[in-house]
This record gives sequence, C-alpha cells and structure tokens, in this order.
Amino acid sequence: MKRGKKYAEAAKQIDRSVQYETAEAIALVKKVAVAKFDETIEVHIRTGCDGRHAEQQIRGAVVLPHGTGKSVKVLVFAKGEKVDEATAAGADYVGGEELIPKIQNEGWLDFDVVVATPDMMGVVGRLGRVLGPKGLMPNPKAGTVTMDVTKAINDIKAGKIEYRLDKSNIIHVPIGKASFTEEQLRDNFRTLMDAIMKARPSTLKGQYLKSVTLTPTMGPGVKLSVAKFA
Repeated sequence: MKRGKKYAEAAKQIDRSVQYETAEAIALVKKVAVAKFDETIEVHIRTGCDGRHAEQQIRGAVVLPHGTGKSVKVLVFAKGEKVDEATAAGADYVGGEELIPKIQNEGWLDFDVVVATPDMMGVVGRLGRVLGPKGLMPNPKAGTVTMDVTKAINDIKAGKIEYRLDKSNIIHVPIGKASFTEEQLRDNFRTLMDAIMKARPSTLKGQYLKSVTLTPTMGPGVKLSVAKFA
C-alpha cells in the first residue's frame, strides 16, 4: 500500500521496534496526527481471546471522562410514555414500528447508536440484518436495551463507547481527537483499559493482551508496552 509523503515523514518519528509507555505514546501519536482535519485517535487491542467461543466474547461499554470529541446521533425505539422521556432526554430520533421500512427499504441510517426499551426488541429484531453487520443492534451488555432511556441517552451523549471483539479478535475504539490535551487522552485511555482488563474472560488461558496500538486516522501506529496490563 503506497503511503503519502506526510505519512512517511510522520513514520520516521516512531521507532517500530519500541513498545512505548502510555504518556510517551500519547505524545507521539498527537505529533504524527498531521492531517488538515482533527483526526480521531483510536486504540487497537489485539487479544488472545477466541471469539468463536461464547465465553471468550468481549463486549461492553464505558463512558470516557472527556468524551470522544464527536457529536453522536441517538435513535431510540420506544412506545408510550418512554417516547416523551427519550425526546426530553435529547434523543435525535424516537419512534417504533413506522421506522422499520424507512431503515429496511430506504436505507436510512442517519444515526450512530440505537437504544431500545426491552418491549421494543421484537420490532428491532426485524432489523437484525441491517443493524447487526454495522454494529448498531441494541444490546443489554452495552446498556442500549433498557427501560432507563434517560440514563442511556445521557451516557451516550457524554462519551459512552462500546467495545467488542471483531472477527480477528481485535478491539477497535476511539479515545478522542488529536486536538485533545495529552492529559485528556491519558484519562480516556486509562478508563478504557481499566474496563478492558475487567472484561477478561475467566476461561482464557495464556496471554490476554497481545498488543496495544494507538493510531491517528491518517497517521502511523504507535505500539504500547503491554507489560503493565499483564
């Protein structure tokens, strides 16, 4: 894959053979984020889990203390008084059955997170083929299937992120923007890593974290030392 001149210049600042300590890695990743827009800083965590086994699946959510720097659009599936509650809490879209054809047939996906009350999951389940592959299906583990829609919306708007294993047993999550201070990124990173460490499956034998890499949207990755998380 051919990389641009900026990427090559940025990559020279990183020693590929070194696993950096957190503070140094965050300082570096800010330095190599040289795109003309405010790049997202992501963490990629390669685990020793085997997601094909249900007991080694990792999925959850955590509220980052400084948010992600992105404004998030929330769709809530609800009925009765929960519709008014969701609207009052600041949901961008609220509805029920009538939204199914809009999403299924018209391809409407102008939202980042879907929340549903438990009594609406029969309706939402019909959207599994559309929402599932995009990681948008509400899930009790992530706190997006709940009767407390106010808390769910507040958490999401405050910077709640979901983490889960992909098919390669890697977790990919944003922890902020390049414009964040090093301290903000450190706080967010620590909060995320605490949650990931607590989510370690009890059945897992061997190494849990194989590698942890920080990357800006357009720049090279910086590897972190996983020793402290072992």
